[in-house]
Amino acid sequence: MPHHLVFRLYAPMASWGEAAVGETRPTATYPSRSAIVGLIGAALGIKRDDENGQRQLRESLQVAVKQRSPGLLLRDYHTVQVPPTQSKVTHRTRREELSVPKEALNTILSSRDYRCDGLWSVALRLTTHTAWTLDDLKGALERPRFVLYLGRKACPVAAPLLPTLVEADTWRQALDHRFESALDPERNWFALAGNEKKDKDVLRLPDQVLYAWEGDADALDGSETVSESSEVWDEPLNRRRWQFGPRLEHRRTVNVEGER
Repeated sequence: MPHHLVFRLYAPMASWGEAAVGETRPTATYPSRSAIVGLIGAALGIKRDDENGQRQLRESLQVAVKQRSPGLLLRDYHTVQVPPTQSKVTHRTRREELSVPKEALNTILSSRDYRCDGLWSVALRLTTHTAWTLDDLKGALERPRFVLYLGRKACPVAAPLLPTLVEADTWRQALDHRFESALDPERNWFALAGNEKKDKDVLRLPDQVLYAWEGDADALDGSETVSESSEVWDEPLNRRRWQFGPRLEHRRTVNVEGER
């Protein structure tokens, strides 16, 4: 029976970057493959400029996600002052950027999207090319080398990840694992959201969950019933140059009435 490492992600704000056009930085509703690989890399202490380590990591992992709640959309509006672009001039820090005369600074308008109070479960499998065991990854998530955050440094993890080794035949069996803890996110959603007295009609878990996985179309639960399959550009190729490649992802939405 295949082994999986399952953990959950929660923070008051998360940002799962998508293709950005102009000064708009949108977010998906659930974590991308690149975000998950980056999270594991941070836990293991693999730096972005370690190209060999990053390559080994992305070749080692297969990922699937269960979106229990997408959270609420928050759009943050920014105005940023930047120096004019000049050939052969590189500003390595924000202080260097602002050291030019004020009258030479340009203003850029931008917006950044976040998901507030979302809740996700992630399942990992190892490929035959791995340099780590699932126990290694579990230990790294429990005692990460670098700070873990959900997409941006402004979005640190706000609850224990509860990494758990699970034996399951399918992605869905692994993702539906109930954490043996008082911090089970399914039972403590209002506490995770920060205030158990909040309006439950606003914060209640949705009546549907979204599964997203890679591999075969029937790998979720053995059924070929798939709502959608598409090519997504979230395979991290080079962290320093922020280059990403395509992969095939399958998604299915499932009703969960009565799973409270």
